[in-house]
Amino acid sequence: MKIAYFANTGWYLYNFRLSLLKQARERGNDVLLVSPEDEYVSELQAEGFRWCRCPIDRKSLNPLKGSRSIVRLVGLLREERPDLIHNFTLKSIVYGSLAARITGVPRRVNAITGLGHYFSNPSGVDRVIMHGLRHLLRYSLSGSQIIFQNPDDLETVVEHGMAPVEDCHLIRSSGVDTDTFQPQEEPDEPITILLASRMLWSKGIEDFVKAGRHLVEDGAKARVVIVGAPDEGNPDAIPRERLQAWDEEPGVEWWGFRDDMPQVLGQSHVVCLPTRYGEGVPKILTEAAAAGRPLVATDVAGCQEIVQDGENGFLVPPGDSSSLAQALRSLIESPDDRRRMGTRSRKIAENKFSDEKVIEETLSVYENA
Repeated sequence: MKIAYFANTGWYLYNFRLSLLKQARERGNDVLLVSPEDEYVSELQAEGFRWCRCPIDRKSLNPLKGSRSIVRLVGLLREERPDLIHNFTLKSIVYGSLAARITGVPRRVNAITGLGHYFSNPSGVDRVIMHGLRHLLRYSLSGSQIIFQNPDDLETVVEHGMAPVEDCHLIRSSGVDTDTFQPQEEPDEPITILLASRMLWSKGIEDFVKAGRHLVEDGAKARVVIVGAPDEGNPDAIPRERLQAWDEEPGVEWWGFRDDMPQVLGQSHVVCLPTRYGEGVPKILTEAAAAGRPLVATDVAGCQEIVQDGENGFLVPPGDSSSLAQALRSLIESPDDRRRMGTRSRKIAENKFSDEKVIEETLSVYENA
């Protein structure tokens, strides 16, 4: 079977789906990767995958630019004639599904890795976009098998009439390599609280910095570390100048982009993600759990799947830097709680989020598509 995998970045395919791509190929499938060109395309090609370019403007809502991407994708699918297309992220789902229907691709799988902020109490322009997106998704998802990472997104799609429940599958996260991400001993003090993410306002990074200020003002012996590069293709991107300004504040460090996450996690004591909107299941939290770290995140869809409040970390209200600082302070002051919660995190990662489990469940969806 020839399978086309379509995403809005090569970065996504490499960082989130490489294990799935390898396993699909090892089982005898002809694997084709489709995305815009970025620095990760060469990494995918070095892994032996065939890749084709399809540009996507992630900033633009201009339908003319979108139609150009769809036309390119239609030509590509007509030439390649895949048996199945697996689309990731909302814009790729819309473009990939439309192109697949036009060209008669017989099997379509769409992975909703989080509905984003448009479906999180939208108002003003976001509400208008949400209504338009709902109609687009209803058409795009029709006749496909749909994979969700958390039950909240599945319920939202079904309740809004975008897809029937019998076409929906719950596969929690994109998986984590529990061999690569292993528990590590805590480093020396000061206590290091890590946030690793795309540098977007909606990830709650400003709330994280504010919580760091609270901790410093209260005399906590800790530092808050931000890891990630500005996502210049995203309209929600935090400017580099702002990140550099935060890096100059007492107790706050911005390390920029890092591609050695096992080592980065080994330098942390606690991992935090104060995202302001529901996500699929954040990969950094599954990786941190596999590395045996306690977690602090916001009480939103996706984070609720990996963080069991009081068991392997804490859930706090989104946008509440005071509650965030309080949760972090409790872990700063209790090494016993950090060890207990870190051990629990590792067990949760092994039992619920391992690559092996996620890949088997995904390939079983292909069989039923």
